[in-house]
Amino acid sequence: MTGLLDVSRCEGVLWLTLNDPESRNSLSEGMMALLGRQLAAAADDRSVRVIVLAGAGPVFCSGHNLKDITAHRSDPDRGAAYFSALFDSCAQLMMAIVQHPKPVIAEVAGLASAAGCQLVASCDLAIAADTARFCTPGVNIGLFCSTPMVALSRNIPAKHAMEMLLSGDVFDSADAQRMGLVNRVTAAEELRGTVSALAVRIASKSMATVRIGKQAFYRQRELPLAEAYAYASKIMTENLLQRDAEEGIAAFIAKRPPSWENDT
Repeated sequence: MTGLLDVSRCEGVLWLTLNDPESRNSLSEGMMALLGRQLAAAADDRSVRVIVLAGAGPVFCSGHNLKDITAHRSDPDRGAAYFSALFDSCAQLMMAIVQHPKPVIAEVAGLASAAGCQLVASCDLAIAADTARFCTPGVNIGLFCSTPMVALSRNIPAKHAMEMLLSGDVFDSADAQRMGLVNRVTAAEELRGTVSALAVRIASKSMATVRIGKQAFYRQRELPLAEAYAYASKIMTENLLQRDAEEGIAAFIAKRPPSWENDT
């Protein structure tokens, strides 16, 4: 355990569980700093192959702490410097997830609200329990969820994103799957087993190949079609010249299990 964050490892999977029930697992400065440090350390840790973000209790993550935000309205600048630093830190955390060399999976058992929904959208994969709920309710209190909008609009179709952002309504896990915010929905009692099985299965792959693929996936999405194909062709060529691709293809032809470089 690391303060507000529970940290555990199993079979190449690093489990990071938000555990601050008093604030409904809010993304406080402390929580974001802890997550950032764990992600940074995991990037160079060869024993970590997959990362899972989870939330203890009925709330996955409630987003930013409105009580902390309100407290800074008494600052000489009415909180402007604090607000700016808070949202900058949040943006850095979300980008650290997207740019991380290891796959990051969100395990969502409860409510993911505002920046908590942003956290889910920033992960590479998301598995939800049938008890999970999702919302970007800022519009209900006069604060449009503009930063959650960045991750949300890059994960689900525009009209679904705008419905969430403009209505502030709470959507269930079936809605989230229909929109594409989560990969699949499972019974609450099966959530941990489902996530663990997926994480371990991904962890069994060549981590050099997974790293190449994750980076290329996000990079090509930013490019026009022709440029995306040119970039992807270059990446495929470079990938084929790597040891794990040579080993994987040879193992497939020989009908034997591959021996990845990160396993030797």
